[in-house]
Amino acid sequence: MAGLLSLFKRKKDEEPRCSAVIVSAGLARRMGGVDKVLAPLGELPVLVHTLYAFQDCPVIQEIIVVAREDLVVEVGRLCREFNLDKVRKVIVGGRERIHSVQAGLGEIDPEADLVAIHDGARPLVSQEIIRDTVTRAALTGAAAPAVQITDTVKRTQDGLVEETLDRSQLWAVQTPQVFEAGLIRGAVQKAIDDGELLTDDCGAVERLGMKVTLTSGSRENIKITTPLDLILGEAILQARVEEGLWRCRE
Repeated sequence: MAGLLSLFKRKKDEEPRCSAVIVSAGLARRMGGVDKVLAPLGELPVLVHTLYAFQDCPVIQEIIVVAREDLVVEVGRLCREFNLDKVRKVIVGGRERIHSVQAGLGEIDPEADLVAIHDGARPLVSQEIIRDTVTRAALTGAAAPAVQITDTVKRTQDGLVEETLDRSQLWAVQTPQVFEAGLIRGAVQKAIDDGELLTDDCGAVERLGMKVTLTSGSRENIKITTPLDLILGEAILQARVEEGLWRCRE
């Protein structure tokens, strides 16, 4: 908790330093052989949209990109081509997502107070979501954006319904998930030591008894997982362009 306490000791006018770890080392099994982070969305690859969101956000000081080994050179080239100068390193990910997160945490600025961990395949995250989640994590130590579940959710076993869950208490958690740097380092290491291959970073700190504060997410903050998601992403992007909410890139 020493690291967490240091957040509260900072001067009121001193912003916490926040590093971003962008995790994009997945195998894209559901994309029909197309790598989701390099798939075109509008005129840019999905990952470039994602990186621009953090590049343009004033509360983010640096970006570490975690990529598959076969994509490291290409991702580095894209960062140079699109002048993504907040990207300090592009590194190779691990066997599972939690190993990729651990690799990214090992490369962030040692002086960083907070770490924002984000899916490389969430290209439509807004500046407001990033800023609000970082601000809340600076106060509480752990925060994540979420949207309330609207579908009816049932718990089943062997194809039979056992229970209908109360959806008023169910939330779909998105990224970026933001944590005090020392907290998430320790939580991820403990999960790995215990053999827990978590796919949700909040789960790592929850295992330690830490509460995660939820902030307002957005239904537009989708994760590109299937070809259908790309179609939806194109529609969201086009609507933003028409409304003048999206800065065109040369």
